[in-house]
Amino acid sequence: MARLAIFVDGGYYNALAAKHYKTRLDFSKFIKEIINIVAAKTPETIEVLRTFFYDCFPYQSKTPTDNERRLYGNKLGFFNYLETLARVQLRKGVLAYRGTDAAGEPIFIQKKIDLLLGLDFAEQSTKGHITHLALIAGDGDYCPAVDFAKKESVCVWLFHGPKISPANKECTYSEELWKSCDERFEIDLAFISRVNR
Repeated sequence: MARLAIFVDGGYYNALAAKHYKTRLDFSKFIKEIINIVAAKTPETIEVLRTFFYDCFPYQSKTPTDNERRLYGNKLGFFNYLETLARVQLRKGVLAYRGTDAAGEPIFIQKKIDLLLGLDFAEQSTKGHITHLALIAGDGDYCPAVDFAKKESVCVWLFHGPKISPANKECTYSEELWKSCDERFEIDLAFISRVNR
């Protein structure tokens, strides 16, 4: 029997929904769609071991604004929802403030997410818990983790946004990451329409 683990970069998932497709996604439907796609292309029966979701709370200043409170509350609600789902593991990093850019906009950087995901890739792969791995991400920093999993004979699927974002004409994934994975599937408008709220 094939065994699948799903790894979701929460920042990427959120960007696909809000920034690139300007919609809200139903996370349960999203995961079921991923499972159905992998199962349809896998000759043997597939068991889903777990979904790992990597994200962090939004930044809050020492005296939070109303908007900061609202964003924090929304994220807390989503995290609480994730923790009610069967076989979903929430893995939290932190969001670090790094000053402002030339336009005066704040710069935030996620910390610990790449490392947590890489460690979970390694653990699941080396212990033989999984035969298939679905990654929802676009960051080339995940390439070493992908290469490691492949060395352990795990088939790595990349679920990514379109080459060019329909909203802002930016590339939504690293070409290096795309090339490093065994199977690739574009999260396109048809996919999004099946998992909208």
